[in-house]
Amino acid sequence: MHSKSDEYEALPDDQLIVKFLDKDDQEALGVLFKRYMHLIFGVALKYLRGKEDAEDLTMKIYEKLMDELPKRQIRNFSGWLYVLTRNECLMQLRKTANSNEVQDFPLVGAEFVENEQSMHHIKEEKLKMLEKCIERLKDEQKKCVDRFFLKSKSYREIANELNIHEKKVKSYIQNGKRNLKICIEQSEK
Repeated sequence: MHSKSDEYEALPDDQLIVKFLDKDDQEALGVLFKRYMHLIFGVALKYLRGKEDAEDLTMKIYEKLMDELPKRQIRNFSGWLYVLTRNECLMQLRKTANSNEVQDFPLVGAEFVENEQSMHHIKEEKLKMLEKCIERLKDEQKKCVDRFFLKSKSYREIANELNIHEKKVKSYIQNGKRNLKICIEQSEK
């Protein structure tokens, strides 16, 4: 005899989302979350560097799913979930940094700095470098990168807003990411 949960295990992400949205089916959301829980935890652990913090953030993402899913039209759930998780991690890191704790996680290319003001200065420099690199992107890339990574919009939402095809959006984002990486690497030399 198959349980409802067993049936749900076989369903693709989009059907589980529909069941949750149409019928407020918490079991469908639970199966969907369980499917990605280890990935959410992995991303959180990578950013936060502490098991307890990563576990807390993983549960926060579950709560966030209940709030965010009804508000969004999601085409690529796993991609959207990754961006949501990463953004939550970054917000938590900002809160921690703003509470005057010295961070001991490595910044790209930066050595550990004991002096808190120096650490803040390095972070500010990296943010300014990123902003400058974003400004150097072609206009279409800049618009798509901003909407996708900073505003967590789907390819479809971006395509509709900019009145372009979804494949173009994907291309602009991929090229924008590559150009940002190149720009940042050149700036660090």
